[in-house]
Amino acid sequence: MGVSHIPNRSDQPCERWSRRGVLTVLGVVPAAVLTGCGGSADASQGAQSSASAKVAATKKPVVSVSPADGTRKAAFSDPVEVTVTDGTLASVKVTGNDGSTLAGTYDDARTRWTSTRNPYSGTKYTVTAQAEGVDAQTATFTTRSPGETFVGYFTPEADSTSGVGMPVSVNFTHAVSDRAAVEKAITVTAEPAVEVVGHWFSDTRLDFRPQTYWAAGTTITLGLRLKDVEGQNGVYGTQSKDVTFHIGREQISTVDLATKEMVVKRGGATYATYPVSGGDADHTTWSGTMVISERFKETRMESSTVGLGDEYDISDVPHAQRLTTSGTFIHGNYWASTSVFGSQNTSHGCVGLHDAKGANDSAVPGYTFYESSMLGDVVIVKNSGEESVDPANGLNGWNLSWEEWKTGSAL
Repeated sequence: MGVSHIPNRSDQPCERWSRRGVLTVLGVVPAAVLTGCGGSADASQGAQSSASAKVAATKKPVVSVSPADGTRKAAFSDPVEVTVTDGTLASVKVTGNDGSTLAGTYDDARTRWTSTRNPYSGTKYTVTAQAEGVDAQTATFTTRSPGETFVGYFTPEADSTSGVGMPVSVNFTHAVSDRAAVEKAITVTAEPAVEVVGHWFSDTRLDFRPQTYWAAGTTITLGLRLKDVEGQNGVYGTQSKDVTFHIGREQISTVDLATKEMVVKRGGATYATYPVSGGDADHTTWSGTMVISERFKETRMESSTVGLGDEYDISDVPHAQRLTTSGTFIHGNYWASTSVFGSQNTSHGCVGLHDAKGANDSAVPGYTFYESSMLGDVVIVKNSGEESVDPANGLNGWNLSWEEWKTGSAL
């Protein structure tokens, strides 16, 4: 009975411990398996990273140029770009077959270089680019030529000396629709420095002047950077140059047609006084501020060229100096009586001084005034009975106030 009883009491406890032992083992095994899996993954990743590093170490920098190497008709309206992948740029040089070079800047990572201006048209460029650690590479491209072109003809002439009233006037060979682009490409600077502003008189004429007359002795520099500037759709400028002018002494002459007298001042002091004759009541002389724009020791004057039919045709007018495009001059006169000058206004609109036929008599007013004058000198006419001259009629923008002048700028 005892034997049969002992197994009966021990069945349940043994069964419970046995189950606990099995659960414990099952709880440990998965832990070991996860640990084992984790170690295998780390080893694999390490191997992959090592392989990637080896691949990266074997990659070479690749340099690209835009426009692409060999391009024959590249656009000249975009900058040149050089980029590198898998590296950094050590140096970039862009040279044109005209001897010009294109400067440029790098981005912060030195993986991109961009030219600071666009390439010129019709030019072959060689790009030499070197990435760190490798040999330099070269590429070439040629920009296309523009279709229609324009230039600006300027007054005064290069290296000339003019009076204090001479504006810088640029006349274009093609109408300009993008005035801002063209005006931005032209600079006029002065020494001693003064503010200079442009004024458009038409779509083919742009003048520059300061607020008041230039100071005597000023040096003026005109900078033309019109090459490849699109003045009108498909029409491009061709010039890139600097031109220097000089301003001489100050001479300002005031013609009073009420008193028939002209007073010439140099540097503010009276230099000479001349009796004159202006336009008669039917042919009044323009009033206002005018600038001498052309000078002729002798020239032909014909009334038909100024709309006056056949009233006169004089082949040898002495000492003629142009004041307006429309035909107003201040000139010598040998055909009128000496008594006319200082007493009567008898001309067809010009201002006349007594002179001699042949233009060689140094004792007459026409000769002496001409010899004392230069292009750009100021001649002011008052009490003529006529309105002020149109500022666009000759180099006569001084008849506009400074505010009026500035409103004519496109910038």
